[in-house]
Amino acid sequence: MTAAVPTTGNDTPLRGGRPPRTIHNPVLTGFHPDPSLLRVGPDYYLATSTFEWLPGVTLHHSRDLVNWSPLGGALTEERLLDLTGVPDSGGVWAPCLSWADGLFHLVYSNVTSLAGAFKDVRNHVVTAPEITGPWSDPVSLPGHGFDPSLFHDTGPGGSGRSWYLWLDWDHRPGRDPFAGILLQEWDRTARAPRGPVHRIFTGTALGRTEGPHLYRRGGWYYLVTAEGGTSWEHAATVARSREVTGPYVPDPAGPLLTSYGDDRLELQKAGHASLADTPDGEWYLAHLAARPLTARGACVLGRETALQRVHWTTDGWPRVSGDSGEGRPSLRVPAPRSRAAAAREPVDRGGVLPPEWMTLRRHPDPSWLSALPGGGVRLRGAESLTSRHRQSLVARRQQHTGFSFEAAVSFEPYSPRQMAGVVHLYNTQLWHYAHLTHDEEHGRVLRLATCDRGRYAEPAAAVLVPGAGPVRLRLTCAGATAAFTWWDATARQWHRLGPRLDVTRLSDDYATVGDAEGHYDSWGFTGAFVGVCAQDLTGGGHPAAFAELKYRADEGDAA
Repeated sequence: MTAAVPTTGNDTPLRGGRPPRTIHNPVLTGFHPDPSLLRVGPDYYLATSTFEWLPGVTLHHSRDLVNWSPLGGALTEERLLDLTGVPDSGGVWAPCLSWADGLFHLVYSNVTSLAGAFKDVRNHVVTAPEITGPWSDPVSLPGHGFDPSLFHDTGPGGSGRSWYLWLDWDHRPGRDPFAGILLQEWDRTARAPRGPVHRIFTGTALGRTEGPHLYRRGGWYYLVTAEGGTSWEHAATVARSREVTGPYVPDPAGPLLTSYGDDRLELQKAGHASLADTPDGEWYLAHLAARPLTARGACVLGRETALQRVHWTTDGWPRVSGDSGEGRPSLRVPAPRSRAAAAREPVDRGGVLPPEWMTLRRHPDPSWLSALPGGGVRLRGAESLTSRHRQSLVARRQQHTGFSFEAAVSFEPYSPRQMAGVVHLYNTQLWHYAHLTHDEEHGRVLRLATCDRGRYAEPAAAVLVPGAGPVRLRLTCAGATAAFTWWDATARQWHRLGPRLDVTRLSDDYATVGDAEGHYDSWGFTGAFVGVCAQDLTGGGHPAAFAELKYRADEGDAA
């Protein structure tokens, strides 16, 4: 498999000097929401949510905050994470990465239901001596809320104690479901909570307070939270207290960061943030953001990760300021003054797939997925694209509004219930699929299928494929539309397969379905993926092989 995973670069050199270093946002393009930023010595790490995709919790590493290397996922085994049957946009929410006692601590939620009044959540913590593992068996945490985090008060002048934070979710009618941020001491030795639970913050007027992260600086404890919901009104807010257990008083200046109120900003939906300092005492904020195709339009790349520089006022409040204005997200941010060694090379963890590739609710296993020479994969057909259990699907994030993706598909079906091909997918209810299958009259054919909020359609007639052997399929995307083509080896030309397709339907904005009263039937928290898959609804596991998988960004795409 070949795929472009862009990292940001440096600016043009100054005359007679070293190049100025600039962070270009987003630093992680495509679906990378809820970033948890951590520094350990000279190394910076980002952990982001993965929801129903595996491996759980995507990790990146940097030495300068400018260039980021993918490390793959942390939760690579079923003992660490079982996503079987989780709903669309369920699974892993808002991980928190921290460091204490020579160990990485990773806290995460596994959400098993989310529509309606209830949120069924299992919170866990795992530890590892290295960022690449091995990770310990999960320890369960209080589960009546989500967005858990750990704070270790182990720096100079600290208490040496650790604290567990999470959102208290209240399902009862007439109550604010975002019932406040809870805090309880965490015993690192016993790996268990102890002592009383403290309700330390109930939020600001923005409401929907979640995503807590706690820090200590200059005799104050600072609580960073996400507020305003996950869409256009999203924000990051700060409150502080002299005591870790509160009370926490919000910054009178308002949100630390938000895009709300300025549709001209390229980075919208800014919020859900975390802080980290540099070895030289500079501070940076990692936050999620989204880039709509038009003002308040669809964000087909999902929610991405960006960084902002933070300065502190004389009375001790953090501030974000840049070329977009006070409290607004900027596309270009000054990098840290100090230079560090380059980011290390991506770690080969011995898996079947390169780090940018993911599977859906199902860990890679030789029973259904194997690598082929030259970077291809072989899949045994399994359940349909609407299944939440056992799909045979391998995909990667869409990271550019303009791109192409190709694959050579070797598949000889003998039933219309056997399919294999290239898929452009948001979730089980929203996808476009070009695939080989069997027709009783014509034999092997190409079909185009779509699913729009669960409504299945085939918007074009089946195409009889001349000859035998592999069929090359290509998906070409340009902003709001995309089209599938196939290579006719006999005529030596590409042919269109069906009409142009609406890519805006593969977005958080279209996937979220609710009413004005706040009752939601479905949520969209991820982003569009492109990849290959195989189905065999006869139950026979008929195999398909995929070679020459290529993802290419459009050269004119700034993402």
